[in-house]
Amino acid sequence: MKVTFLGTGTSQGVPVIACGCEVCTSSNPKDKRLRSSIFISSPAGNIVVDTTPDFRYQMLRAQVKHLEAVLITHSHKDHIAGMDDIRAFNYFQQGAIDIYATDFSQNVIMREFAYAFADFKYPGIPEINLKTIDDAPFQINGLTITPIQVMHYKMPVMGFRIHDFTYITDANFIAPEEKEKIRGSKVLVLNALRKEKHISHFTLEEAIALGRELDVPQVYFTHISHQLGLHDEVMKELPDGMALAYDGLTLEI
Repeated sequence: MKVTFLGTGTSQGVPVIACGCEVCTSSNPKDKRLRSSIFISSPAGNIVVDTTPDFRYQMLRAQVKHLEAVLITHSHKDHIAGMDDIRAFNYFQQGAIDIYATDFSQNVIMREFAYAFADFKYPGIPEINLKTIDDAPFQINGLTITPIQVMHYKMPVMGFRIHDFTYITDANFIAPEEKEKIRGSKVLVLNALRKEKHISHFTLEEAIALGRELDVPQVYFTHISHQLGLHDEVMKELPDGMALAYDGLTLEI
């Protein structure tokens, strides 16, 4: 299984519009972050986690030619706003795309993209098959996916474990029983917004502590704000077995 980080930034991305800080003006490509998403390629097919506002460009940049399914972590705009652009895959694949989401996220998707679910469908709208997920493992073409419920302040968000790989974004609390689903992973991706406390995201310190608690051999941090600091400088501060993810990073799991 190959995992590509399509985006590793927070809701505003990096650089932030109109910001002149040292991170937003950095010339290092690793300090340029689209909204957080990953692309998973395996014998079971191609899967994207979240359709960000940057979805179109992310698909072009990663040269994705075929898509079997989309997993939705939650329904905030920075994770679903690009869903209309699955139309290209509808056209070339001549079929609808399966979107796996909780009931809550589905309700938001149907409201935000009401035209895709109207009785009269205008030609060229995105063709979506909504698939309901909860806390039970499910399969996509034989690939087993285990949902992990985390809390984004008061909002439930889904993380996903796929074999030895676990992906969690937009969280600041994980219940003990959900942590048990993560244990044994070889790679954990975890959000780390910034160093200062935040109401709905792990800080870098909190994310490091959680990675140590779960004893995962390799931890990558994502959903990174410009407030965290320069990529190369933050990397020097991290413990062994932990690293900042960056756009375009690929992992073989």
